[in-house]
Amino acid sequence: MVLALAGACAPRVAAPRTSSTVRTVLLLAEAPERDTEAREDRREDVQVETSGLDRVPRVVARGETSPLSLDGARARLYGDAEGTRGWSVDNFILFEVLDAAGAVTGRFACGYTDGVWVGRESVDLVGPRGFAFEPGQVDLSEHLPETGAFRLRATALDYQGVGRTAQVYLRLEPRPAREERADE
Repeated sequence: MVLALAGACAPRVAAPRTSSTVRTVLLLAEAPERDTEAREDRREDVQVETSGLDRVPRVVARGETSPLSLDGARARLYGDAEGTRGWSVDNFILFEVLDAAGAVTGRFACGYTDGVWVGRESVDLVGPRGFAFEPGQVDLSEHLPETGAFRLRATALDYQGVGRTAQVYLRLEPRPAREERADE
């Protein structure tokens, strides 16, 4: 009977490697408020859900990280490198996850928009719908690869009135240590 119970125990699985340091990357530099129509650079492959307005948004700012890996960390957005300020954007940021070869492997957006499409692909919206966000309120962790290297491209886009963005930082923060399960 003892052998049967020993065989029923779940095998121990090595915990994913975790980083113990905070890593911070500037995703987008501040772009001051400017009339939408004055912005000539358009993202022609993107369409937004809107009525009576131009569905093709205009580029406010662009940024891309060097290769990163989560290493068990959480990936959240802040308005400063120290992780103390919130951030804002008018209208939204399109995030694109790139693999080592530079191919887009995932897309998602955050900001003030009802719907975003790239070609025929509907883009997931993350975080609350709005123009301003509290420090760390938007967590991108679920949308980034758990393992392996990737780059993150961020494009602030606008489709009405005026467009702008504050500085936006990606902070990779260690997760709290996991407590061992009592049944192990």
